[in-house]
Amino acid sequence: MIQPSSPHPLALTIGDPAGVGPELACAAWALSGTAALPPFFVVGSKRVLEKAARRRGLHLKVRAITAPHEAAAIFPNALPVLDLGDADYTPGAPDDEGARLALAALEQAARLVREGHAGALVTGPVAKSRLARVGFDHPGQTEFVAAACGVAADDAVMMLAGPSLKVVPVTVHVALAAVPGLLSAERVARRSMIAAQALAQDFGIAAPRLAVAGLNPHAGEDGRMGSEDAAVIAPAVAALQAQGIDARGPLPADTMFHAAARATYDVAICMYHDQALIPIKALDFDEGVNVTLGLPIVRTSPDHGTAFAIAGTGAARPGATLAALRMAGECAARRSAA
Repeated sequence: MIQPSSPHPLALTIGDPAGVGPELACAAWALSGTAALPPFFVVGSKRVLEKAARRRGLHLKVRAITAPHEAAAIFPNALPVLDLGDADYTPGAPDDEGARLALAALEQAARLVREGHAGALVTGPVAKSRLARVGFDHPGQTEFVAAACGVAADDAVMMLAGPSLKVVPVTVHVALAAVPGLLSAERVARRSMIAAQALAQDFGIAAPRLAVAGLNPHAGEDGRMGSEDAAVIAPAVAALQAQGIDARGPLPADTMFHAAARATYDVAICMYHDQALIPIKALDFDEGVNVTLGLPIVRTSPDHGTAFAIAGTGAARPGATLAALRMAGECAARRSAA
């Protein structure tokens, strides 16, 4: 029986200090006992965490550490933090100083996990536009982590996972009009294969079942509503089946996400962003986790952004942060056991 803990503490980045990341890190530690979380430490700023905790009305100790291995002994009594220095804590007012802290935390945490000093990487929410202002030249944290691990960006596959559903979008942050031109049988099959391998390795699903969505209404309805389903997606499914993967499709997306349909598969492979994210956010909004598949390390993230509008108000709910930490610990434990 795999226990939901990693042999090394998890590294949680603070995210943008003007967002909800710092307060949710504190809230997660405060709930760590009842939520059965593995030990983790924050990479960021001790003073920002202390201010965020007070702002949220949390009474907790924040202890600075100099190395990840110190976190486990401290974790039962205080929130460990690898302190990278002070930054202003003004919820809802992002600035370049905060972006530099967020970037430094991401770089340091990724390095520690990559070198085996921490069990998994859990990234707090950042503002990509702010990071770009301080020299960040990646589309997002996923692409940064992939590059840091020597993995091609297209082989770092985003999966959104919740208690009710797991989804993988084949294309992500692109205009809807660009999606058909970005789909190929090879790309659909490759990303589906990475998803199947990760479900086996990190989630303990020995023979994953994949439901592959069509692109067009009614999966094209025999070509009446587009040719991509027959010309691109069906060959990809056939290629997966030839590799011994339990894959079905292309399936009409409008009938894939009710309860009875979800019981027949382990992950839905979707063709574009909203086709994947609308159902999971409808079903698991407060517990959705962004998992990056195809990496040599475990990386998760809460499936929400910086939420500058509610930062510091106490309205931000910690469910997704708790779920991201718990899932990271479980995946890291499975890799360690294997």
